[in-house]
Amino acid sequence: MKPGEQRYPHIFSPFRIGKMEMKNHIKYASTETNFNYGDGFVSDKEVAYMEAQARGGAAIVTTQGAYTDPRTEGKGYVGMMGIWNDDFIPGLRRINDVIHRYDARSILQLMHCGRVGGVELDYTVGPSVVKQKIPRFREPREMSVAEIEQCIQEHIDGARRCQEAGYDGVEVSGIVGYLISNFISKYTNRRTDEYGGDIAGRATFMRKIVEGIRRQVGPDYPVIIRLCGEELLDDRGGNTPEESLASITIAERAGIDCLSVTIGWQESAVSVISRDIPMGSWLHISHRMKQNLKIPVAMAYRLFLPQIAEDAIAAGKLDIWEMCRPMMADPALPNKVLEGREEEIIPCMACNICLARLFRDAEVNCFVRPSIGHEGEPDWGYYGFAKSKAPKKVWIIGAGIAGMQAGAIAAEKGHDVTITDKADHVGGQLAAAAHGPWGDKEFMRLVSYLEHQCKKHGARFELNRTVTKEEVKKAAADVVIVATGASPQIDVKGADLPHVVSCLDVFEEKVKVGKQVAILGDSGAAIATALLLLGRGGHRVALVGKEKKPGQDVNPSYIWRYMKKLKDESAVLVMDCDVQEITDRGVLVRGPGGEKLVEADTVVVATMKANTDLAHAKKKIYSVGDAITPRRGSSAIFDGYKLGMRL
Repeated sequence: MKPGEQRYPHIFSPFRIGKMEMKNHIKYASTETNFNYGDGFVSDKEVAYMEAQARGGAAIVTTQGAYTDPRTEGKGYVGMMGIWNDDFIPGLRRINDVIHRYDARSILQLMHCGRVGGVELDYTVGPSVVKQKIPRFREPREMSVAEIEQCIQEHIDGARRCQEAGYDGVEVSGIVGYLISNFISKYTNRRTDEYGGDIAGRATFMRKIVEGIRRQVGPDYPVIIRLCGEELLDDRGGNTPEESLASITIAERAGIDCLSVTIGWQESAVSVISRDIPMGSWLHISHRMKQNLKIPVAMAYRLFLPQIAEDAIAAGKLDIWEMCRPMMADPALPNKVLEGREEEIIPCMACNICLARLFRDAEVNCFVRPSIGHEGEPDWGYYGFAKSKAPKKVWIIGAGIAGMQAGAIAAEKGHDVTITDKADHVGGQLAAAAHGPWGDKEFMRLVSYLEHQCKKHGARFELNRTVTKEEVKKAAADVVIVATGASPQIDVKGADLPHVVSCLDVFEEKVKVGKQVAILGDSGAAIATALLLLGRGGHRVALVGKEKKPGQDVNPSYIWRYMKKLKDESAVLVMDCDVQEITDRGVLVRGPGGEKLVEADTVVVATMKANTDLAHAKKKIYSVGDAITPRRGSSAIFDGYKLGMRL
């Protein structure tokens, strides 16, 4: 028996969906990647990515959604694969074949993106004309009955092609504001014909799709559907939880074999999958489904840790542990859990950079795994880096995430690696940021992972040591890497006054902060500092910055939430201004309205500048991360990864 089977017996026991047998209770959930060609045909990059998912140990591997119509109304992503013509079947079969190569069950998802689709058109479609709330999306047109019936048939035809491509089952997507959810929700369905009205009428479109697919594929072929357990659209007249449950019971009667339940829409003004939602928060919804359905229930949202899933399955709140972003970050997560190697799991930070890339019509990338999309390219090392033919002595100055990422890869390749840091702990700025509120402690999962990888491959750490230029000049190392990051700095009169402190010291509680606080900066670091102090309580906060709006470097999935929290806590935004001087009374600024004093008894500097002192100590020194220029953590990881590849 493997360690994971002993520790997580429910996760790693066999299971069935209908007559389809599964080796465990883990399902890789469908996600778009934009890796495919613009015409809907499957690319080599997508096949390699899906092979990694299958090889990782999940019982079920689900493809990304395939759009079902030749008009591309259902196409919501530029690299979305198609299934509206038999010509797509050979490419779809390639994905099925690599999934089957690793003892996993293959599921193909059908997806019409509805009011968030039509990515290449000047319109979208839906049951009714309801104005878009998100500027990215185009205005919808109301579908005629003939168009609805055509769309139903296109889903049925897609299921036939799914079978012909060899898949073990089919999944229908009806979540987050896609077409099926548009029909089910009273927010977007204002029809009065058979496809509108009460919840039974609004669920007719979905029901006919499921019934038609069931007739097409036969009684024993697994049919899964993804539906919303709670829309979180109360502010605009969405369904009640009772109506959502009613739609799901209609789907069960129509012939589905398994439900994948989700929460919220893209338009929901409520946090759903971001780090400020504690892991396991949504299990009450899957539990409600379990209490009302006879079929298995799967769920993916904020279930990043195996113990949470194990306890939920044991308690009868869940049947199948679905993972999307955690397995984008590490497709081998199931095998690592099974083999007792949890410390080697690349941990998803719920940063949603993957989603931000999709919404910018770009290929997904990942904060914690730069190799995403490069699984088929050996130089990127997803399956491990080859040993160097000429091992070098590598000295890395700075044990933040950029330095450790470079060090972990260099050590894996056989180089002699030493990582030095002036602090008594590793992690740099991310370790400091982990003191922040609303789930930021999860950053330490990444710090711990990188530290483990360095030690696993033989890299040595030297802590509590400050490095001088003279030491760098005399260094015997073949390669010196400066990963000293950035620090809060501002060059104005009064910056050396005793009530002026560093935002990093604030995070690590090395300084006392008064009641009236002025935070200098408009980046994510400044916003995080403001949220930290407001979360601790007892502080009135003003954010002082040059930009007209703060948070230009913050992921769109987070910035709107952060701004709402600042507003709710009555933070003052003093934007579009330059700091003239720091005085005993506060900060003197000049803006469009002239000069004014922002009163403060503590001034926190959150304007980050690169620490470049060591970068020019001698020739052939590499710099990574914020030691080049301050950016987000994903850039630090990417810098370290790319440099590690080159060594």
